[in-house]
Amino acid sequence: MMKSIAGAGKVIKGSLTVPGDKSISHRAVMFSALAKGETRVRGFLPGEDCLSTISVFRKMGVSIEQEQDSVRIQGLGLHGLKAPEEVLYCGNSGTTMRLMAGILAGQSFSSCLTGDESLEKRPMKRVCLPLEKMGAKIKMQGEKGTAPLEISGSPLKGIYYESPVASAQVKSSVLLAGLYAKGKTSVIEPSLSRDHTERLLGAMGVECSTNTLEDGRVEISLEGGQELKALPGEYLVPGDISSAAYFMASVFFLPGSSLRLKNIGLNPSRCGILTVLEKMGAKISLENCSTVYGEERGDIYLEYGPLKAVDIEGDLIPRLIDELPLLAVLATIAEGETRIYDAAELKVKESNRIKACVENLQRLGISAAETEDGMIIPGKGSVFSLEGKRIPSFLDHRIAMSFSVLGLLCKAENPMQIEDSECIQISYPNFFKDFEKVLDEG
Repeated sequence: MMKSIAGAGKVIKGSLTVPGDKSISHRAVMFSALAKGETRVRGFLPGEDCLSTISVFRKMGVSIEQEQDSVRIQGLGLHGLKAPEEVLYCGNSGTTMRLMAGILAGQSFSSCLTGDESLEKRPMKRVCLPLEKMGAKIKMQGEKGTAPLEISGSPLKGIYYESPVASAQVKSSVLLAGLYAKGKTSVIEPSLSRDHTERLLGAMGVECSTNTLEDGRVEISLEGGQELKALPGEYLVPGDISSAAYFMASVFFLPGSSLRLKNIGLNPSRCGILTVLEKMGAKISLENCSTVYGEERGDIYLEYGPLKAVDIEGDLIPRLIDELPLLAVLATIAEGETRIYDAAELKVKESNRIKACVENLQRLGISAAETEDGMIIPGKGSVFSLEGKRIPSFLDHRIAMSFSVLGLLCKAENPMQIEDSECIQISYPNFFKDFEKVLDEG
C-alpha cells in the first residue's frame, strides 16, 4: 500500500492519546500467563507484534480474551504451560521470539519458534548463547545463528553473564530463564537498557535487584524459583513514548504548532528522546505525572520552535534506539550537523536502519552520510520546502513513520509517497488516522 503525506501550510494542534507501550504490552501478557490467577490489562497495544505474543501463549494452553485494547489473561503459573501441538509463530516480533526462548528453555517439553522472512534473518545467537550456558538445549536452524529455534526444555542453572551489548531483549530472556534456574542469575550490561522487565517482575512479587558497578556497568540479578503473582485490579499500560515521538517531532516541522500527548510512559530508560529534544532547544513540559506498578507516566506538552544540532551517543543510545531514525529525520531542520554514534544495533533491526535512513534522505536530495556505527546529517537550520518522492519503507514500521513525519514539509501537489506503508500495523495500526486528528488547516 502506498501512502501520500503532505503538511505544508498546516499546523499540529490539540491533544492525543497514543496506543499502549509495545514493550510493556508484550511483558504484561507474558508475565500474566506465568502468574497464577487472572490479570486484566487495559491500554494493550493490538498491533501485530503483541498479537503474536498472545497467539504463542494460547497455543500453550493459556486462556486469553482480547478485545481491542482490553485483555484478560488466566495465568497458569510458572510451570503450568502445556506442550504446543504446532510450531510457535512469532510473526515479525523479535521481542516475542527472544523472550519466549528464555521462557521455553526451562520447560519440561520441546517447542519450535519460527517467524516471518524478516525475523528469520535477525540474529538469535546473542540470546541463545547465554541460555546455552545455563544448560538450555537450543538448535538454531537458520544460517548464521538465526531462527527457526528448536528448543528442548531442560534443567537450568543460574549464571553470571556479561552481555557485550545493552539489550533489553537479551537481558529479559536470560532473566526469564533465570526464574526456572537453580540459584542466582545475573546479567551485566555496558549501560542500562530499557528496564520494563525488572519493573513488572517486581510489581508481580519477584525480587529483582539492579546495581551500578564501579566501572559504570549495570548488574541485574534474581534468584530462581520465585513465583509471579497476578496483578490486582486492572493494569493500565501507559502510552508508548516511541509512538508519541513521531508526534513530538511533527510539532517542529510546522510553525505555529503545539500538542499535548496524554498518559505517556516516562520510564527513564526510555526517555532519551526527551533528553535529546531538550538539548536541541525544544520547549517541553511534563504534567500530571504519576507512577503505577513501577512505571512512570504523564502528559507531554510541546510547542514549535527552532532546533540546533546535537551529538547522540554513548549511554543515550539504549534509551532511544527506536527513535534514532526519527531523530535523523528531525536533524534535517536543525541548525548545524547532527552526529549519531554507537548505534550499530540499528543494522540488525527490521531493516538496516542506518542504511535505510541515509539512502532515503539522499533520494530526497538531503545531505546525509553513513558511518560504521551511525550517521551524520547536516541540518538546514529551519523548516524548508521539500519535493516529495516515492520512498521505500524497507518493510520497516519505524522507517515508514519517520519519513511520514518528514512528509509534513511537502505540498499537497508534491506529497511524500511511502511504499508498503502497511508495515506500520506491527506497532501502530492507526498511525495515519491519528495524524489526521491533529493536523489542522492552520
